[in-house]
Amino acid sequence: MVKTVNFQTEKKLVSAFHTALESAAVTETPKVMSQFCAPDSRWRGFHPFNEINGAEQVARKFWQPLKGSLAHLQNRVDILFAGQNSLRKETDVWVVAMGHLVGLFDRPWSGIRPTGKMAFLRYCAFYKVAGGRIVETAMYFDIPHLMVQAGQNPFPSQTAAHLVQPGPRTHDGLLLDEQPADEGEKTLAVINAMIADLGRWDSGLSLEEELARTWHRDMIWWGPEGIGATYTIERYARQHSGPFRASFTDRSKTNHVCRLAEGHYGGFFGWPNFTATPTGGFMGMPATGKPGEFRVIDIYRRVEDKLAENWIFIDLLHFWKGQGVDILARTTGIEAS
Repeated sequence: MVKTVNFQTEKKLVSAFHTALESAAVTETPKVMSQFCAPDSRWRGFHPFNEINGAEQVARKFWQPLKGSLAHLQNRVDILFAGQNSLRKETDVWVVAMGHLVGLFDRPWSGIRPTGKMAFLRYCAFYKVAGGRIVETAMYFDIPHLMVQAGQNPFPSQTAAHLVQPGPRTHDGLLLDEQPADEGEKTLAVINAMIADLGRWDSGLSLEEELARTWHRDMIWWGPEGIGATYTIERYARQHSGPFRASFTDRSKTNHVCRLAEGHYGGFFGWPNFTATPTGGFMGMPATGKPGEFRVIDIYRRVEDKLAENWIFIDLLHFWKGQGVDILARTTGIEAS
């Protein structure tokens, strides 16, 4: 008999939360948050929102302004899975959802001017569930991509290409049913092996040889606005991984808050994942000599024993603000509170 793992209750809770939040009027958002989230829940988001404590404050500071700007907001989920946090021995169950928040961009949001047209805010969220409530959330979203849609491109030319950010090629990212336990274990093992290689930067192999240990030859790296997406190991090495490694020194060890897998999908997030010091060239910027934080979510799809797709969320606004460049304020003319 194939052993399965059951996180169905937690996944159903998060799906119900998404449905209630999507259908709620702006003024009803705090009520929805209080229904599904613990009153003292912790919420981590990208700059300029950062950390918000308390369900009601999350509603008022993030969800109400967003729903008031992106009218008729839809949450279009491409990937949904859950699991036990592999970095904790005690019970620590998280649900992961990735997709786009879609609406009519009718009012300004975070200083970004409205277009009156459809707009897409790509996001990924990790929800910690305990006692029938969401007690902790890490919700990372690509604000620069929304800025580009509004004609306010904040960055110079990308090394790769940000065109569209679709869900899995296999269209099987919604793990609504129980999954074989060994499949999740295989996915987590490949992710851990990739992280071990990535953390060294000195394997003695060429970059392409190193990547081929854990990545499919035709892998796709769905990077954020400002860096872009790239396809195949050779192009990924040339268009992101190589330039990134050449642009930094003093990379710290990986420090994740949560890392999990279910079925053929897995991922992690950190706050921050790591720090590194820019030596110049990254995103066309000069060296600062100042260590910078990288807040990152990575989501992976495994095929057999290799990683085939990777969706990445990097808080580039936070990184550059830490380097003394407030990209959001410079582009929109509005200082973050």
